[in-house]
Amino acid sequence: MDDHPDIFPLNYAVDHGTLVFRSGRGTKVSAAVSDVPVALEVDGYDASSNEAWSVVIKGRGEGIREIDELIDTVSLPLFPWQAGAKNLFIRLVPTLVTGRRFPVADPTIWQTPFSNVRHSPSE
Repeated sequence: MDDHPDIFPLNYAVDHGTLVFRSGRGTKVSAAVSDVPVALEVDGYDASSNEAWSVVIKGRGEGIREIDELIDTVSLPLFPWQAGAKNLFIRLVPTLVTGRRFPVADPTIWQTPFSNVRHSPSE
C-alpha cells in the first residue's frame, strides 16, 4: 500500500495448488488483486516433536469471478473471524514457495541474571 508492503490477517484454504481467502471490499482486496506481487506467511508448531515450521508463499492475487469457479469456491472451509459481508473470494497463485523446519530452543537459554528480578510498578 502506498509503495510499501502491508500485512493483513486472514483465514485461507488450499485449493488446487493455490490459496483462497474471502473478504469484504477494502484495502486488503484492492491490494491483493492489483498488479503488485503479494506474499503470505504461515507458521506452525508441532508440540510432539518440539519443532516449528514457517512457509512463505509469493505470487499474484486474482479475484474469483467466474460462476463455475465461484460455486466450487463457496464450498471451501473459509470461516472469517470477523463478522460482516465477506462475499469476495481471492486466489493467491504461487510463483515461489519457500519454507523451513527447525527445533524450538529451550526458553531457559534466553534467561539472564535479570530475568526474574522484580520490577517497580509503572508510575
